[in-house]
Amino acid sequence: MLVAVKEVTTVEDTFEIEDRRIGEQYVEYELNEWDDYAVEEAVQIKEASEDVEVVTVTIGPERAEETIRMALAKGADRAIRVWDDAIADQELLDVAAKTRLLAAVVEAESPDLVLTGVQAGDDAFGATGVSLAESVGFSWAAVVNDLELADGEAAVRRELEGGVEELTTVDLPAVLTIQTGINEPRYASLRGIRQAQRKDLAVHTLADLALDPSVVDDALTLAGVAKPESESDATLFEGGPEETAAELETVLRDAGVGAE
Repeated sequence: MLVAVKEVTTVEDTFEIEDRRIGEQYVEYELNEWDDYAVEEAVQIKEASEDVEVVTVTIGPERAEETIRMALAKGADRAIRVWDDAIADQELLDVAAKTRLLAAVVEAESPDLVLTGVQAGDDAFGATGVSLAESVGFSWAAVVNDLELADGEAAVRRELEGGVEELTTVDLPAVLTIQTGINEPRYASLRGIRQAQRKDLAVHTLADLALDPSVVDDALTLAGVAKPESESDATLFEGGPEETAAELETVLRDAGVGAE
């Protein structure tokens, strides 16, 4: 089983933009929330089955190994990190480029099941999983919030718009994009963290995957980055409950909000 994971950026409330990027001093990195649920789902399948190996794959620089080790600490068996100078030179990897890279890993690993998060918390493209399935010729189901495997099929429940849910089955091999709430991701134990340091983490370049550098040429370009404009200023009330309640009452009365 292959689980695609991503290291995403989290940004401080106050930050500065430097040359179309948020300054490194304002950024922290962590495992993508949706991918955390995908890892947990894979580990639970492994724990309930025999002869299941969980392999994580990520596209990222050496810094991302800390994030991958976290997935290993939670129960994944080994990890693959894809990186290359040609990737590092790209300002933005679009869905098509990510798909080509992940498809090469799928071809090398030949998994029966691929799990991804529904989307990433930073770029939020929300399309890589389905694009990957199309590329490798696998069945797929998106926004999965319940999953059972049996007899070469995945019985899934999908979360649709408007609170509607769909029950369906897809044949394996398949790619499933996992929604938050499908499970409760575990914390990495100290024992798991120690064991993760001894698990295999392979680094693959484009040449290792028999790919030409042109596969990461993006159809999308990053035109600019800007802070979103606020339509109005927030009002912060400080003090005890009685004092702040009185201030809120005044603000609402001045705004014409109140009972008739």
